[in-house]
Amino acid sequence: MLTRKQLELLELIDARMKRDGVPPSFDEMKDALNLRSKSGIHRLITALEERGFIRRLAHRARAIEVVKMPEGASGRHVPQVIDGGARAEAAAPANALPVRTIDARELPVMGRIAAGTPIEAISEISHHVAVPGSMLSGNGDHYALEVRGDSMIEAGINDGDIVVIREQTTANNGDIVVALVEGQEATLKRFRRMRDMIALEAANPAYETRMLRDDQVQVQGRLVGLIRSY
Repeated sequence: MLTRKQLELLELIDARMKRDGVPPSFDEMKDALNLRSKSGIHRLITALEERGFIRRLAHRARAIEVVKMPEGASGRHVPQVIDGGARAEAAAPANALPVRTIDARELPVMGRIAAGTPIEAISEISHHVAVPGSMLSGNGDHYALEVRGDSMIEAGINDGDIVVIREQTTANNGDIVVALVEGQEATLKRFRRMRDMIALEAANPAYETRMLRDDQVQVQGRLVGLIRSY
């Protein structure tokens, strides 16, 4: 069963998809539901996605598909998705090389990391993933995380991607890092130091930069690679 706000948001997205072919922006959703911040919208969208009512589409900003409507909704729902155009299957490039075996290492996937609203700190191994040896940086320890959220899409990091992280406790300005906020929340953001403050920047204009004191942020690793399944 959906809450009133979840149902209102689902009906808003469905109506706009049918009318315009695109979902409303986060600001439009926030205003329509009379919420004070976009973080509430992110929580509602995550809840709808977890319950199977919507699906966020990778590789496109503001791309949401309404999968189903609650029982009792009028009419049969037909999912509305922006058609990016069908592509004919292309022949292999003239200079394409055959696939060959490469050196790979198995890394532990330490659960999910939020590229959006921070989630609980990650501490348990969910499974392992094979990573090309060339992707690993230096001799340090590495681990992998599954990305959840869309706040880093303009950096080429999509929901569902696996990011490869080199363990380290320091970062340079511009590095994309795993940051532990106040010892409880883990998030994937771009790191910038501004005097005695730390800025955790998203790569999506729908998300605001978080400004935190130096003692509130602990760097746990730096992004060195990314794995995507299609």
